[in-house]
Amino acid sequence: MEVRLQKVIADAGLASRRKAEAMIAQGRVCVNGRIVRELGTRVDPLKDHVKVDGRHLKPVPPQVFLLLNKPKGYLSSLSDPAGRPTISDLLGGVGLRVFPVGRLDFDSEGLMLLTNQGELAQALLHPRYHVPKTYLIKVKGILSDEEITSLERGVVLRDGRTGPAMVKKVRKATENSWLEITIYEGRKHQVKRMLEAVGHPVLKLTRVRFGPLALGDLAPGEYRYLTNREANALRAVLKRVESQAGLASPPSRLTPHASRAALRRGA
Repeated sequence: MEVRLQKVIADAGLASRRKAEAMIAQGRVCVNGRIVRELGTRVDPLKDHVKVDGRHLKPVPPQVFLLLNKPKGYLSSLSDPAGRPTISDLLGGVGLRVFPVGRLDFDSEGLMLLTNQGELAQALLHPRYHVPKTYLIKVKGILSDEEITSLERGVVLRDGRTGPAMVKKVRKATENSWLEITIYEGRKHQVKRMLEAVGHPVLKLTRVRFGPLALGDLAPGEYRYLTNREANALRAVLKRVESQAGLASPPSRLTPHASRAALRRGA
């Protein structure tokens, strides 16, 4: 697929699009051995050879977005020194390296997003931008209206009071309750600790939504690639974050190695 030459240079991390346009106009860019000065030039990053100041641009891998339904009994990581099952065991057929955006506990299940786009991961996880995460939860006991109000207003945990949450009763049995809870933070074990704080330990937890994504009817242990509409909805989140942060250019790039701390937030 052909794209504008300045976008190829910017995507390679060499310069902003505006600076890339200046490079082209200055005759510093060659395509297939020919100097190109026209800003409207389009190239195929996978076929055309692009040089800037005599140096080849490294090809930029395509963006990858996967939605995985993590089952219980799997770590939300790509490897484990102890040899326990990890989500990488479920990703057969994925040719490019991806990393999880946030985590779910070993005994939790549900929606996990995996991608190779670090900037997007940072935007989705940063508590400043309030990207919602929704969980279907089975808890011990029957919650009172006062306890639900407490969860919605925020409860005091060891690391401070939680932010406002949305809590909805789904159904109740004789001894247990099913709730749908939406939070806008990502503290470690947050949802479980919130329920424990009001005296109702979590018996089962499934993440059913994350930002604009929904788990739907994807079977446990299965994954799928996002649709174009879903991927564009994620990109819209990044654009909104950039606007809120007042950035003239996207946030600094992240890599799975350099940004692991930022990418490990989850419920």
